[in-house]
Amino acid sequence: QVVYEQEGVFIHSSCGKNDDQDSLIAGILRVIEKENEVVVDWRPLDETLDTSNILCAGKDSSSVVEWTQTPKEKCSRADRPSSYEAEWDMVTTVSFKKKPHSNGDATTHANGESKWSFLFSLTDLKSIKQNKEGMGWSYLVFCLKDDVKLPALHFHHGDSKLLIKCLEKHVVLNESPHDERVLLVKTQKSLSQSFENLFDEPSYGLLQKWKKDPYIVTMGRFSKVTNYIFDSFRSSDPSNQRRPPSEMADFLNDTIPGLKINQQEEPGFEVITRIDLGKQPEVSRREPVSSEEWAKNMDSEGRILDVDYIKRLIFKGGLCHTLRKEAWKFLLGYFPWNSTKEERANLQKRKTDEYFRMKLQWKSVSEEQEKRNSRLRDYRSLIEKDVNRTDRTNKFYEGEDNPGLILLHDILMTYCMYDFDLGYVQGMSDLLSPVLYVMENEVDAFWCFVSYMDQMHQNFEEQMQGMKTQLIQLSTLLRLLDSGFCSYLESQDSGYLYFCFRWLLIRFKREFSFQDILRLWEVMWTELPCQNFHLLLCCAILESEKQQIMDKHYGFNEILKHINELSMKIDVEYILCKAEAISMQMMNCKELPQAVSEILGIENSSVTPDSDTGEDESGAELSCPTLYQSISTPVIAANGTRDGTQQISETQSLAPA
Repeated sequence: QVVYEQEGVFIHSSCGKNDDQDSLIAGILRVIEKENEVVVDWRPLDETLDTSNILCAGKDSSSVVEWTQTPKEKCSRADRPSSYEAEWDMVTTVSFKKKPHSNGDATTHANGESKWSFLFSLTDLKSIKQNKEGMGWSYLVFCLKDDVKLPALHFHHGDSKLLIKCLEKHVVLNESPHDERVLLVKTQKSLSQSFENLFDEPSYGLLQKWKKDPYIVTMGRFSKVTNYIFDSFRSSDPSNQRRPPSEMADFLNDTIPGLKINQQEEPGFEVITRIDLGKQPEVSRREPVSSEEWAKNMDSEGRILDVDYIKRLIFKGGLCHTLRKEAWKFLLGYFPWNSTKEERANLQKRKTDEYFRMKLQWKSVSEEQEKRNSRLRDYRSLIEKDVNRTDRTNKFYEGEDNPGLILLHDILMTYCMYDFDLGYVQGMSDLLSPVLYVMENEVDAFWCFVSYMDQMHQNFEEQMQGMKTQLIQLSTLLRLLDSGFCSYLESQDSGYLYFCFRWLLIRFKREFSFQDILRLWEVMWTELPCQNFHLLLCCAILESEKQQIMDKHYGFNEILKHINELSMKIDVEYILCKAEAISMQMMNCKELPQAVSEILGIENSSVTPDSDTGEDESGAELSCPTLYQSISTPVIAANGTRDGTQQISETQSLAPA
């Protein structure tokens, strides 16, 4: 739905250049509501909706990509990524080329026209700079996260006040204390939704589907659950009487046989009593790892010099976007940490050949063969359905016949050849999408995805053993952290923690913005500061919401609705700080229960009375003594403010070997 539209919004293509006469590009600016997201879209008046003409506004200039779908006979070797072998041309007809990008230079296409179109989600907006020009019209500059600035938009046919008013319905804009022309995005507001008409079938039917296939229901309709649960139960009940929440909880528990969250009633489980974990320490985060820091930690042959050191840096600050394409291959295990540049090039060559041989297997299946292969038909059908609804507001996947969607489809189909027993299960496209977005390469994205799926495999297996285990482990950690909150959840028939199912299934993919999930995943992939750090992230989110849930006396239905509505509202840096603080609390606990030690991979003997916290020479408390080895770096506090430069030295190691 278009909620704002303004013609006569121009880009001055030579703005800021003294040697060029200003060239005006007229366009239309729109604000569009798309499901749970709001996007801002500017296009030249003469431009079609073809996404091949649209810039992908990434987090830095190097990630601006122009996708082109090149006919095979016209595709020269120079147009193909170097890792694609010529003999595999018959298999792949999708290629892309880097867009020359120099801070605002127009892109010249084959037809000679300049294409300046852009589109971005409000979740990626950082600030808006507004100004008045001498000629009387106003202009705006949108700044995205990581300081990506889009071309200035000049409002020749009216001012920009209506646009600002429209945006303020969806985000909170505050004037910068340093520059009155700059509006800073404060807090994302959720789109107003009517929950009464989300479903047109009784809850019992929906829950039967949950029992049959919890993945599809969790990823789709069940994720929007609200008061319809009890309303539908009443309407489908002949007596028209409200069924108790316990009946609903029992039904949900039956969908995952063997899942018992209340471990105190289970034989073989350690009974966790109330333990004083002490005060949560203050935790700070640093700037993302820069290209210079990465290069300094590599020898002349391309080996990483100190793997533990670089992992600690990534855990504490993440990566700048320009590094992700290379660093993720190490973090996911595609590249060995001790490999040389030459060894990695040879590996990529072998893996390219292996990938396209598997791709050829399904590409060469005839229609007649597929008629007799029901599993392959089912995999293909589900992949095609999911690909068409995965991250479609992201520029990389937006529009019809987008080459990014073709690659997403092809990689998932090839994965079915790689692991035919598992094949494809809904949710896997969510895990692949950010990886392909970062890699911008079909082969590299596939093998990184394979490595990620090695970690996530049990989540998607038919018996759901991975999900059962994680929900039980999460309950164990939460009970140690706050037994009172656990008891409250149980009193509201929410002790099964099934509302965390989606968090665990696809590692928070639908809870954070696309750019935030890149940061979150790379931090988790360091495997610091302990095993199962993602469970501590769950604890951090739940603990942050505990007060509201308990103070407002939320019941079963309200808890489910509240947790679901957190999507896209969670501050990733705050939650990372809080989860790290919880890990320190637990690792410094002198009486850590054995069950918790095993979940976190901590040897009880390593937890000593002297390791409560680390301190630097000035006595300042450190965020986590296991993560640093003489790192001097600007840090960012949990509230997002710079905290100066902090000298951190390694003290006694508390992390698992």
